[in-house]
Amino acid sequence: MTPEDLAALQRAVQSLEHPDLAARLTNMVGKPIELIGHVLPASASHAIATATSKGLEVALKVALRTIRRTPHAGSQLLHKALATASGAAGGAFGLAALPIELPVSTIIMLRSIADIAQGEGEDLSNPESALSCLQVFALGGRVGSADASESGYFAVRGMLAKSVTEAARFVAERGVIKEGGPVLVRFITQVASRFGVVVTQKVAAQTLPVVGALGGAAVNYAFIEHFQEVARGHFTVRRLERVYGKNLVRTEYERLAQDH
Repeated sequence: MTPEDLAALQRAVQSLEHPDLAARLTNMVGKPIELIGHVLPASASHAIATATSKGLEVALKVALRTIRRTPHAGSQLLHKALATASGAAGGAFGLAALPIELPVSTIIMLRSIADIAQGEGEDLSNPESALSCLQVFALGGRVGSADASESGYFAVRGMLAKSVTEAARFVAERGVIKEGGPVLVRFITQVASRFGVVVTQKVAAQTLPVVGALGGAAVNYAFIEHFQEVARGHFTVRRLERVYGKNLVRTEYERLAQDH
């Protein structure tokens, strides 16, 4: 592996194995974000789960119907500005705005993730590549775990591999999306279970009285930046796998991860 590619892989390991959204939100609001999440009202869990699934369902439609027709990359700063604006609405109106705000934020983030994927050489006309953009929401939804075998990048990617393959085959064979197809539903459910963890952190930060509209915008800025960093890591790994093969890249990745 060339020194440049090894350095790129090292940056990917940092982004994928040490996601820092919770730490950034904790610094922003001045108290541990994980503790705040425990004091959300009981109704919040259902609202978050519903909004998370809806956001991902809408994002899936966008991924498969329109991303493939996007020939050029957009502006990452524009995506951040749009997500920040939607976050301001979320901060101002709190949990009540989540069913509207989260799908908007998710689509904006998906567009940004797709731009990063294309920049790393992905062909988004390939359903598997398009679905890999959605996979980022699961990879970025990891929280710290004592058991790296369950929470590490390759563990989560491996857990999703069968669903991604089956969903990509389903889309390729049909040519269009059959809404509610079982393999697509299963894929979205798996991603949502991980994505929801981070959405809960975001909502917890935005619902604090001290946050409000201005803080809500800052929270969403951190939210989209987090997933952009995860996407860069994920698609860097995939690019290197196309060059060097999956086994070599994984061996080097795990060696670098141990050094961190």
